[in-house]
Amino acid sequence: MPWWGWMIFGAFLLGSELLGVEAGFYLVFIGLAAVMTGFLEVFGLELDPWIQWVIFSVLGLMLMVLFRKKLYEKLRGDGVGYDSGPAGDYVEIAETLSPGGKGRLSYRGTDWTVINEGSEAVEKGSNVRISSVNGLTLIINQEDKNDS
Repeated sequence: MPWWGWMIFGAFLLGSELLGVEAGFYLVFIGLAAVMTGFLEVFGLELDPWIQWVIFSVLGLMLMVLFRKKLYEKLRGDGVGYDSGPAGDYVEIAETLSPGGKGRLSYRGTDWTVINEGSEAVEKGSNVRISSVNGLTLIINQEDKNDS
């Protein structure tokens, strides 16, 4: 492939990742590998097409393995305040839950199913500790009540 073909291919991959496709930075490093392969041609290395593809593949893999995770964590980072799961947090119950009863609760911007695994009813407005989490289901227990 001519040098300008590699440059166009690399620009397309970089542009796709940065402007529309959310591919977790994989296309960025594949695009960079294509641009770097194109620069080899620009600097006068006349390589057979199969050698160009091998170089492109090796560069792409090396860049992803060595730099992708570090760059992705630096740019995207973790969600603020979401370092741990919801277990142990206190929530205000929006409806009275009988023992073994299910209800709905809005917590951390998501609607959750909440299950009362205790032997006593949990009254509406009570602050109760989340005992455990199963998917989008919060497990609560009246014995873990916080009266504050």
